[in-house]
Amino acid sequence: MTVGANVQDSKRLALTRRRLIKVLAAGIAAPTVLRATGALAAYPERTVRIVVANTPGGPSDIIARIMAANLQEATGVTFIVENRGGGGGNIGMGAVARSEPDGYTVLLATSSYAVNPSLFETLPYDPFKDFAAIAELATSPNVFAVMPELGLGTIKEFVTRARQDPDKFNVSTPPIGTTPHLQAELLKVREGLGRMATVVHTGGGEALKALLSGTVQLSSGVLAPAHPHIKSGALKGLAVTGLARWHDLPDIPTMLQAGYEDFVFETYTSLMAPAKTPLETVGWLERESLKVLQRPEMRDKLVQSGFEVQAKDGKAHMARVAKEVPMYRQVIASAGIQKR
Repeated sequence: MTVGANVQDSKRLALTRRRLIKVLAAGIAAPTVLRATGALAAYPERTVRIVVANTPGGPSDIIARIMAANLQEATGVTFIVENRGGGGGNIGMGAVARSEPDGYTVLLATSSYAVNPSLFETLPYDPFKDFAAIAELATSPNVFAVMPELGLGTIKEFVTRARQDPDKFNVSTPPIGTTPHLQAELLKVREGLGRMATVVHTGGGEALKALLSGTVQLSSGVLAPAHPHIKSGALKGLAVTGLARWHDLPDIPTMLQAGYEDFVFETYTSLMAPAKTPLETVGWLERESLKVLQRPEMRDKLVQSGFEVQAKDGKAHMARVAKEVPMYRQVIASAGIQKR
C-alpha cells in the first residue's frame, strides 16, 4: 500500500469517527431534550398549595379560597389552601420562602409583606430577593366598625366617647403590622387615645369575632370580612379608609371625608412563589391567575365580598412593594410603634 493511500484511508477513518460521534451525541441528547420538554409541559401535575400566613376567616383566607376554587375550575388542577398564621405573618412567609421552588407551594401575601421589613428587627425573608411575584389579585379598604347598640354614627363620635371613659374602650385588630393595626395605632396617636387598649388577634376573623361578641368596642379591620355584617345591620361602619366610599355602603364616609388628612389604608393580596421557581412555572401561574380574575362572575364575587380587583402582573405588583416598603416605614415611625 502506498503512502498516499494510507493518508486517504486515515482521512476517511477520521471522518467516519466524527460522523459516528455526532450521531451518538444526537442519540444521547434527544431523550434528554424530550425529558426536559416533557417535564415542562407536565406542570402542574399535582396539587398546588396556597399558603395563607394568617388564620382562617380573615381577608387573605377569603380571597385564597375564592382563588383556589376558581383556579381549580379553570385549569382542572387541584388547589388547596393551608393556613400558617403567627408571628405577624412571618411564620407563613418564611416557610414559603424556604420551600422547594417547584411551583407547588405559593404564598398568598398581604400588605404585611411590605410592612414587616420596618416592623421587625429580623425577618425570615427578604421582600426583594426571596420571592418571585406571580400576580396582584385584589385590594380591600379597611373599616372602623362598632356594635349598633353603642348608638354611635361617626368615628368622631367614637373618639369623643372614648376620651370620656378611655379605660372602658378598646379596639381589636389583626396581627401587629397589618394595615388595620397600623391605622388603629395612628388614630390613637392623632386623637390622644393612648389609654385605649389595642387587642391584637392572630387573624382578621378573630378580631371581628371579638367585636361581635362584645369583647371590644371598636374593630379596625379589612372591609371584606366585615362587609356582610355591616350590610345585615349586625355591625355599624363608622368610616372606611379607601380613597372613595365603598360602592354599596354609600352612607359610610371615608376617613378623609371625616376630617383625617392622609388617612388612606388598604390591604392588598397577591400570589408569590419562592425566588428560584422556574420562570416558565411562574409564567403559567401568572397567566392562569390573571385569566381567572378577568372572569365577570369572579370579579362580581370579589366585589360583593369587599374586594376591588386589581389583576396586575408580577412586575407591576413588585412596583407596589417597592413603593410601600418605605411608605410604611414612615407610618410606623409616626405612630411610634417600636420594632419587635
